[in-house]
Amino acid sequence: MMPDRADKSLVGVWWWTVDRWLLSMVLLLMVLGAILVMAASPPVAVRIGLPEQHFVWRQLFYMVPALLGLLIAAMLSARHIRIVSLLGLAGAFMLMLATLTMGAEVKGATRWIELGPLRLQPSEFAKPFFAVVCAWLLTLWREGDDFPGWAWASGIAGLLVGVLVLQPDVGMTAVVALTWGFQVFLAGLPWLLVLGAVAAAPLAMLAAYHLLPHVERRVDKFLEGGSMQTDRSIQSFNEGGLLGVGPGDGTVKLHLPDAHADFIFSVAAEEYGALAAVFLVGLYAFFVLRSFNRSAAGPGLFNLLAGAGLAMQFGLQAAIHMASSVNLIPTKGMTLPLVSYGGSSLLASAMTAGFILALTRRRSAMVGGSHER
Repeated sequence: MMPDRADKSLVGVWWWTVDRWLLSMVLLLMVLGAILVMAASPPVAVRIGLPEQHFVWRQLFYMVPALLGLLIAAMLSARHIRIVSLLGLAGAFMLMLATLTMGAEVKGATRWIELGPLRLQPSEFAKPFFAVVCAWLLTLWREGDDFPGWAWASGIAGLLVGVLVLQPDVGMTAVVALTWGFQVFLAGLPWLLVLGAVAAAPLAMLAAYHLLPHVERRVDKFLEGGSMQTDRSIQSFNEGGLLGVGPGDGTVKLHLPDAHADFIFSVAAEEYGALAAVFLVGLYAFFVLRSFNRSAAGPGLFNLLAGAGLAMQFGLQAAIHMASSVNLIPTKGMTLPLVSYGGSSLLASAMTAGFILALTRRRSAMVGGSHER
């Protein structure tokens, strides 16, 4: 039962102030993710000698804490979001450093760390925490007295990017760098510095190509027409047509090593058709644009910078996943938020969505305005 409008409890106030369109989009994406993991993961599990439903059960297991984290994050005040993000970023950064020396190596990258029975990718959590801390520092810069918040935000971004390059994780590096650029642009960084950052981007990409062998291989394969995985991925769109071949009847997933994670968008296109793929694109676009709109209507600069930065980050990750699936960009190994298989990705994406829901709540209906501080 829904709380009554007169209910002034934390849950009651939250229910009548949260944007239900955004909440509905998040829950719908999680449900669609569970369905697509059920379709895509069994062949992957069998191929590597695991029980057929191994990844399905693990994804359902992770959905419980993800939903709990989503709801808790969505009820936090802006002040509590800042505190959680500052502590979370410090912890995630320490774990990212630990991956360089004791992380599990997968496909030449050390992005994961074992914590008991769990294997986490700390950079997934550092990403939303950074967006909030960056927004906080930029707000202090704009609203404080000579506080160099933009310099602090730039320094933290540089540290994160440095560790990500060492892992290496070029896709996550791009997301963090673009999040920083987007937020400092919104905050009004002097045009000269903005143009300098834009001019440095091609130089950074050129350096990555020459200094990181795996980047060179992926770019070369992309320029040559794509790898085996992208060829199979594009084939899934051709096979699926407009309406798809039907749930469970797709065959391209049998040949994609990461069909349940990095190429789950391709599975959706083959089994449910181009219309389903467009529908997924529309869900992400609607979520991002509505988040932008709600963040702009917020009570202050922090809500604008944090909400818009998190939404851009969420949409950018989805765009990178989808673009690499159709060979518009080199493959990045990027998951589709709330949809792809992966505990770290699902938990971090749910927390990101929860922060957005909290920062875009209707302030006029809140008791005493205490939730906005």
